[in-house]
Amino acid sequence: MQVRSGMQAAVIGLGAAGLSTVRYLLNRGVRVRVSDKRPLDQIEPSTVQWLDQAGVSMETGAHTDAMLAGADLVVPGPGVPLDLPVLATARAHGLPILGELALAAGGFEVPVIAVTGSNGKTTVTSLIGHLLRAANRKPFVGGNIGTPLLEYFADPDGYDAVVLELSSFQLDLAGSFRPDIGLLLNISPDHLDRHGTLAAYAEAKMRLFSSQKTGDIAILGSDDALAANAPVNAGVQRCTFGRTAGCEALIADSRVIIALDRGGEKQQEMYDLGSTRLHSSVNRLNAAAALLAATLHGCAAADLRRGLADFEPPPHRMAEVAIIDGIRFVDDSKATNIGALEAALVGCEAPVVLIAGGRDKNSDFNLLRNVVQAKVKHLVLIGEAADLMEAALGTVVATERATTMADAVGRARSAAVGGDLVLLAPGCASFDMFSGYAERGRVFAEQVRLLGGTTARK
Repeated sequence: MQVRSGMQAAVIGLGAAGLSTVRYLLNRGVRVRVSDKRPLDQIEPSTVQWLDQAGVSMETGAHTDAMLAGADLVVPGPGVPLDLPVLATARAHGLPILGELALAAGGFEVPVIAVTGSNGKTTVTSLIGHLLRAANRKPFVGGNIGTPLLEYFADPDGYDAVVLELSSFQLDLAGSFRPDIGLLLNISPDHLDRHGTLAAYAEAKMRLFSSQKTGDIAILGSDDALAANAPVNAGVQRCTFGRTAGCEALIADSRVIIALDRGGEKQQEMYDLGSTRLHSSVNRLNAAAALLAATLHGCAAADLRRGLADFEPPPHRMAEVAIIDGIRFVDDSKATNIGALEAALVGCEAPVVLIAGGRDKNSDFNLLRNVVQAKVKHLVLIGEAADLMEAALGTVVATERATTMADAVGRARSAAVGGDLVLLAPGCASFDMFSGYAERGRVFAEQVRLLGGTTARK
């Protein structure tokens, strides 16, 4: 849908993406109303003042049908549930419901690289941006990673590429958005409290490729059955990364080998991750995906090697906190679903004392039984999902409960011996006990350091 000056839009949700949407629409001459479920006194006064000065009318405390009056389109923020009654009313009246991707579709004047997947997408998105900068490019890096994607349009002349991390929530309302290079890393059960089924969740993820056309590129994780078999449109170049023979980005031990057909001639480059911060099992996959995307974007191998050498992964992703009496303490608080928890455990070579639990996302924890039995020697459970996790896993591993993170770290330390790994990989959301996964990881690290005798690690 083409947004034109003089239209009226109803924006639902005043998170970072919602506010960015308001700015984007105002800059295009669109009249805007906003609705937020929070009471007025819970919204930043500066936000309220800015909206008032911009002539934006606002309702708070609830989403009512009244805010749809005169609207030509409705724009929910990514975190807004799509089954809200006000959205049902909008559909009944034939109002277009667009997400931020649908608004942006067709507006990018530079190549777009978009990354989605259940796990690893922040690391891959960050790494692609870092590799492009090492190759003297000027990428806009945003989306689900922090900076709302519509902020690109505030200064499009400042960039020569766009790199986006995209969630299933954003892709739900992607409209005709199409990336020049799209990456689907993996698909494992997540956000089933919103999508209902794994099939519906996978369908949202695969929407990344639905509008691609001849000459575009789809990069798929070959080690993940759902991702590897994602449908792509005719004429779209299909490339893969992983440990499967024939991948364009093949992982062999600590190396990534990029092999591409260039004008009928096979060209190959090898990247050794052994001395980088990307040498773990999980990060080898992330590096392979990012290297393939950057190579297909036209970056030179020498630049990519330089970028790999000084890249530091985002925090709370298999980050070593300390070593105490030969026991490694690792923060993987970003493992907020069972797929991420499984991937973390698969990459562990030492016996694991696992701290897990939090707010359930309608997950089937029975799917973890095999990997927990193989890798975990002791399980410390926290949070609302403790009952569910103990019911699913208590017959394959020794289990105990903790009431706080301090309690969990203490119990894990008591259960571990030299050579073990104490791993925080919750497999759940954090909002029952913390403001987010970052706070959960910070508290874990603080409690580990309070044990004393630690050696902090980079």
